[in-house]
Amino acid sequence: MPALPAQRQGSVQTTQPLPLILGSASPRRLELLAQIGIRPDRVAAADIDETPHRDEAPRDYARRMAREKLAALQGGDRAAVLCADTVVSVGRRILGKPQDRDEARFFLGLMSGRRHRVMTAVALGAPSRRAERLVESIVRFRPLGRAEIEAYLDSLEWQGKAGGYAIQGRAAAFIPWMQGSFTAIVGLPLAETATLLASIGITGGAR
Repeated sequence: MPALPAQRQGSVQTTQPLPLILGSASPRRLELLAQIGIRPDRVAAADIDETPHRDEAPRDYARRMAREKLAALQGGDRAAVLCADTVVSVGRRILGKPQDRDEARFFLGLMSGRRHRVMTAVALGAPSRRAERLVESIVRFRPLGRAEIEAYLDSLEWQGKAGGYAIQGRAAAFIPWMQGSFTAIVGLPLAETATLLASIGITGGAR
């Protein structure tokens, strides 16, 4: 990895961390970074086409979305850009953010009583450096009754959520078992993200 710029103070060299841009409008990702003591210098959402390609595998889709967000936000500024994308899938079917209540109901019914996968891809770009991680988790929903699905839909918590639910919210009552990274399911795998950021000198408390 290329050395970061150093500033000389007398006979002592100190390395200054790069400014950090979080490429996401998700308040959950901002909260997760704050949990490990990292506060971005700026937040910017990438405007990209999030339509899956024909027959695109969920893992490939998650990686592509993170890369395209990064490419859309990286410019001439000397800064680090952190982007992520979370994908929920049942088999090869990608469950995106529901367009309306009917689609959210369909998603919940599809996941009821079975396992599904949640993949979060992270892409970090900095001058002369790019790195990626993909974290995959498995979540099982217990069988859901029609009345509790409707009650959940009434809460509107499904809006703007991949798969139509948030594990850290009311839907926690649907999940008796999971395997993997809880924070990745929320939207950002903290252990892996912290390692990526530390590799370019960005750590909690350093901002």
